[in-house]
Amino acid sequence: MGIPNDIKKLGFGLMRLPKVGEDIDIEQTKVMVDKFLAAGFNYFDTAWAYAGSEDAIRQALVERYPRESYYLATKNAAWIKCETREDAVEQLETSLKQTGAGYFDFYLLHNLGQTRTEVFEKWDLWAWGLEMKEKGLIKHLGFSAHATADELDAILTAHPEAEFVQLQINYADWDSESIQSRKCYEVARKHGKPVIIMEPVKGGLLATPPESVQKILKAAEPESSVASWAVRYAADLEGVLTVLSGMSSVEQMEDNLSYMKDFTGLTAAQRQTLAEAQKALAAIPLIPCTSCDYCAKVCPMDIKISASFSALNMLTLYGNHERAKATLNGPRVKDKQPASACIGCGACEGACPQHISIREELKKAVAAFEG
Repeated sequence: MGIPNDIKKLGFGLMRLPKVGEDIDIEQTKVMVDKFLAAGFNYFDTAWAYAGSEDAIRQALVERYPRESYYLATKNAAWIKCETREDAVEQLETSLKQTGAGYFDFYLLHNLGQTRTEVFEKWDLWAWGLEMKEKGLIKHLGFSAHATADELDAILTAHPEAEFVQLQINYADWDSESIQSRKCYEVARKHGKPVIIMEPVKGGLLATPPESVQKILKAAEPESSVASWAVRYAADLEGVLTVLSGMSSVEQMEDNLSYMKDFTGLTAAQRQTLAEAQKALAAIPLIPCTSCDYCAKVCPMDIKISASFSALNMLTLYGNHERAKATLNGPRVKDKQPASACIGCGACEGACPQHISIREELKKAVAAFEG
């Protein structure tokens, strides 16, 4: 059975649902679900790792609508708190209980890339996923990835059974050397895999991009939200199954529905506007770090150098200190030392292909995030 052809281009990402205090606002989520379905959309994306999300969608969707009236996706994060293969496969049973869905239309091995990929291989979870398909608990098996294009190519070469792939794609990351949106998209197309897009608004950052970018977008369409350009950019790409938007309010839902309900693609003028926006982003002076991490290999203090530069660049682009600082605490660098641990030896600068003044930039990171 092939991928359904009636999935709409806007998907409801359930990672950032509205909250009342620390709890998900079920009543507001119900309103959002109702509006989404009433507008003709039908794809919902949750995950075992999204705290409270699977339970919330059970209450807001599964218990209120016929099962055949929507598509539901969830994910298996075998690299989180799993000591054994049994721990990993148990995530599916937990997800089925929490959603009450009976089966999942789309089941994803969650966030492949770097060492996370190895866990799914070690426990042979691809073969297990196919077994779950045969049992009818999964309709379509795929994966999400935050990976380099080379890593993605290796995964898809090793696992042609993957029916689709979920990738981070947006106009800000399209030519990024670290995110590699364009390169990863091209790999997926080469392998003939439908693409589900995540982070089209880059976690909300492209709802408030730099002022130079906002001016370009608002001049072209004063009545359109800035965020709408990001979602439409992603939806315009060929081979895209759906674009996930992590909506967290009724207002965001209504805005997305207003421009995606009848979306058939961007015009030539709109594509030109987005190209100008990308140029404006590229003109903002950033640290030219490509996250090759040659510097880290020679650093005697094991400092999180590239993560520090990613954080500084995010702060420069979006002015969001909280999100920038979170970059310094990600799983990739959680065991490394902060910029303040630098002893000024300069070994890193000798290894840097981009000839970055690493010691000076690390001082800026200390002032920005450790002061």
